[in-house]
Amino acid sequence: MRSVASYFLLLLLNLGLLLVDCSLFPRDEINALISFKRAIIEDPTMVLSDWDPVDPEPCGWSGIGCSVNGDYVVKMNISGESLKGFIAPELSRLSNLQELILHGNLLIGTIPKEIGTLKSLRVLDLSSNQLTGPIPPEIGNLSSIVKINLESNGLTGRLPSELGNLKSLQELRLDRNRLIGMMPAANSSDYPSNMDGMYSSTGNLMGICRLSQLKVADFSFNFLVGSIPKCLGYLPRSSFQGNCLREKDVRQRSATQCVSVPSAKAHSEINAKHMPADDVSRNPANSNKPPWLLALEITTGLLVGVVFLVALLTASKKWKRNPSIIIPWKKSSSSKDYMAIRVDSEVLKDVVRYDREELEVACEDFSNIIGSSPDSLVYKGTLKGGPEIAVISLCIKEENWTPYLELYFQKEVADLARLDHVNVGRLLGYCRESIPFTRMLVFEYASNGTLYEHLHYGEGCQFSWTRRMKIIVGIARGLKYLHTELEPPFTISELNSSSVYLTDDFSPKLVDFECWKTIISRSEKSSGTVSNEGADCVLPKHLEGRCLDIQGNTYAFGILLLEIVSGRPPFCKNKGCLVEWAKEFLEVPEVLSYVVDPDLKHFRYEDLKLICDVVNLCLHPSTSTRMSVSNMCDMLECGIETSVAAEIKSSSLAWAELALSS
Repeated sequence: MRSVASYFLLLLLNLGLLLVDCSLFPRDEINALISFKRAIIEDPTMVLSDWDPVDPEPCGWSGIGCSVNGDYVVKMNISGESLKGFIAPELSRLSNLQELILHGNLLIGTIPKEIGTLKSLRVLDLSSNQLTGPIPPEIGNLSSIVKINLESNGLTGRLPSELGNLKSLQELRLDRNRLIGMMPAANSSDYPSNMDGMYSSTGNLMGICRLSQLKVADFSFNFLVGSIPKCLGYLPRSSFQGNCLREKDVRQRSATQCVSVPSAKAHSEINAKHMPADDVSRNPANSNKPPWLLALEITTGLLVGVVFLVALLTASKKWKRNPSIIIPWKKSSSSKDYMAIRVDSEVLKDVVRYDREELEVACEDFSNIIGSSPDSLVYKGTLKGGPEIAVISLCIKEENWTPYLELYFQKEVADLARLDHVNVGRLLGYCRESIPFTRMLVFEYASNGTLYEHLHYGEGCQFSWTRRMKIIVGIARGLKYLHTELEPPFTISELNSSSVYLTDDFSPKLVDFECWKTIISRSEKSSGTVSNEGADCVLPKHLEGRCLDIQGNTYAFGILLLEIVSGRPPFCKNKGCLVEWAKEFLEVPEVLSYVVDPDLKHFRYEDLKLICDVVNLCLHPSTSTRMSVSNMCDMLECGIETSVAAEIKSSSLAWAELALSS
């Protein structure tokens, strides 16, 4: 009896282990999803914030759908979230994936050829992104695919003839790209049978003509040449508009546009090679040419060829001076795991590049540290015969520096370099070296430190009401420039008193020293401090991540105005949250003066009332009700009096403060 009971218990134990084993989600699929997340540089809506690599059950992650039993991923739908980054080839590990929908983001790079291994994939939607490069021929291996949507990208190259292998395909949208060449869809009776292997010598349909289930297709607004294949005659004529086709009844691009396309030479060669004989014979320029004219044409052609060859060699030498950066996709001994990332010389051509040695000398062997955090060090230096500088050095190991981060670093440098305003800190250049591994940003130095230091560690008498008002107006002008005078607009990553630097005459300069956090953490916000290292006052959790866009900057501007007027930090362990404290005074005129810093001997009530009105507009819970920074700047410029006469008039005690302010 005891043996039977033991056998039964053993059976239950094995069954339990089996159930536990079956409930485990494939680790390979979790790793594939995490690889996708790591390839994302910016996630402004934090849609991937719940993608936790420690979580063994990704079925609850945003945008992920699993099978009925919850044992593998069948759907990935992350649309319209403004994700910026790359499509990781590791997604090919999702072997049971049926839908991959990444519509309406800011994805860059190429379409990984590894996607062609997803045999169960039925829907592929990568439309409305910024993808470039050719459509990989491996896409023809998607045997179960029903819908492909790649519209509104920057795809180039020819349409792969392998598309004809997709026997189940019903919808194909390739419009609004930069695709070239002839359409791989025709009979051998229409075109030569030896062209790219697209057509059969037996007259059988080849290429896209083999798609018997195709119901919807759009090839418009590319640079396709040739004619519309007869097998696609059932499609609306608008599906072929905006190309370089020989179709009179469908609106096509102008001849100038078709010639100016980068691969126009290839287009013209195809057109000339496959132009019907009667078209050639009708061209009088091709017949009865005198020998002298023929000789002149040959000589001219040779001269053009020589000039082209010289230009090609010159470009080649220039390219060698800017070699590719070969960065491992992942650590492996296989050369296939390495990915070449070319430095975009066009993006950085107008930005000064400093040598590490030059900056090392300027910053006294990198000993003059004026700021630090877990992710960066800030040095002060003086360039030889030049200005004082602040150098941010990113603290990241070379093995953690991915191709995505390199491309993002380049774009961030270019984005910062375009800023040019008296109230915005200017990026002077950057440093990028491999040995030792270095990534640095070089800004102009503001000698009076940060606004935070003066408000909370300086003497109150240094900051008269007029000085504070001038700083407020300067900050507003800087934000107005960033938000309305730049295209695209620019936002400060973490707008607070630590991002406002002051010059010798206390003129404010907005400096986005925090932009590197996005480079390193890829939008995974860490607990940032408002103060310098060692201070007690930090941003509370509910304020983190507000400055992701213009609305976030507007909200932060309201808090900054309160901080300048009151002299209190946004949050402090002893005093609590500044916004919560100020609420009881902001809307009651009789107690409005309680908001003012007690260290101030006088202030103008008219200025205070206007600033509090602007604060209320900035902090309004409805973003649609908030006024634009541009309008707020106009209000502050017109309503605040910063002249000496106004300060003298406001208080008889102003003389002493004016002497300190001068």
